[in-house]
Amino acid sequence: MTSLKMALRSIGANKLRAVLTMLGIIIGVIALVVLVSMVDSATNSITQEVTSLGNSQVNVYVYQDRGKSVKLQDLEAWVDSEPMIAAASPGTDYTATGKHGIKNATFAVYGVTQDVYKIQNLQLTQGRFLTASDLKNSCRVCVIPEKTAKDIIGFTDCLGEEISLDGLHFKVVGVLKDQQESMATLIAGNRKIAYIPYTSLMRLTKETGAGIKNFYVGAAEGYTLKQAEDRMNELMKEHINTDNQNYDFYVSSENYIEEAMGRISGFLNILLGGIAAISLIVGGIGIMNIMLVTVTERTREIGIRKAIGASRKTILVQFLIEAVVLCMLGCALGIFASWGLLQIASTITASASISFHLQGKVVFLSVLFCFMIGVIFGLYPANKAAKMKPIDALHYGG
Repeated sequence: MTSLKMALRSIGANKLRAVLTMLGIIIGVIALVVLVSMVDSATNSITQEVTSLGNSQVNVYVYQDRGKSVKLQDLEAWVDSEPMIAAASPGTDYTATGKHGIKNATFAVYGVTQDVYKIQNLQLTQGRFLTASDLKNSCRVCVIPEKTAKDIIGFTDCLGEEISLDGLHFKVVGVLKDQQESMATLIAGNRKIAYIPYTSLMRLTKETGAGIKNFYVGAAEGYTLKQAEDRMNELMKEHINTDNQNYDFYVSSENYIEEAMGRISGFLNILLGGIAAISLIVGGIGIMNIMLVTVTERTREIGIRKAIGASRKTILVQFLIEAVVLCMLGCALGIFASWGLLQIASTITASASISFHLQGKVVFLSVLFCFMIGVIFGLYPANKAAKMKPIDALHYGG
């Protein structure tokens, strides 16, 4: 504690010199914390955008079923028996002419089950989504997004209204929150969107005996999208009895986007961390330089302390602590400045829904690295002071 008080007193006696010495450490910490935190925050924001496009689902396309088509019962059986699969739903997309009153438009009609609601992270604003009862009874009900409701009906409070799809009337039982960047919206293009029971779509298209050519699968909690994708590959091989999925079926997910983003983020973190580490090392050299000057200035003090009984270890610890304190003060100022800069950046990018936050692991790494720099670059000046002979130090006239 005595050495710590002496270190703080010495730093306080030369405030401007101490601040200029710490500047390299402050800049290095800002570079490390701000840049890495911004990369991590931006990566998280991009990942969330990808998730909104359906990144939580596995897509399965059947090109050739070899007489063993996938039925609704197969999907239900897989959900019940496979722990990796939480939900499954057909994803058949059919183009129909929709009418309401005097208005008409081209619709992308999705024949689905109730499970698609959680697979695609849909959100209701009014009413309900499709149910198992709707599917079992082939009910003529539909769920539409807010934009479709405004365009074809004229208002969003439209529960109970009917829309004609290729001549068949479907009752609106739910209205979904618009998701402009969802996969369904991108596939639909300029078409309006309506979700109806898969069994009702089969009657609408007069293909009640046809197999499912496209369906979605959601991974169960505790399992990754890659695990669910691999399991679906195995199940489809067993079902169709083939080893050649390249021609008979195709299983895909957006998992590769997550992996690519993870690799890019990791590479940028290493690159930026390396640049910041160089800045910190330069700051460390500055601290070693100023500590050598301090040792020279306080040579007579060292001689007096040794003459009255101070050991080599005591002198070593005194100057080593001073170097470490300089580094840690610079680190603290750098972290505080980083927090302020990230708050400013978050305010600027608020319109883009991107926010930046201090990353705890980066702050911890900065503190650890600064402590090591203080020890490493303070050791030589401290050792030089500790090795001085009392008689030589007392006779120093510099």
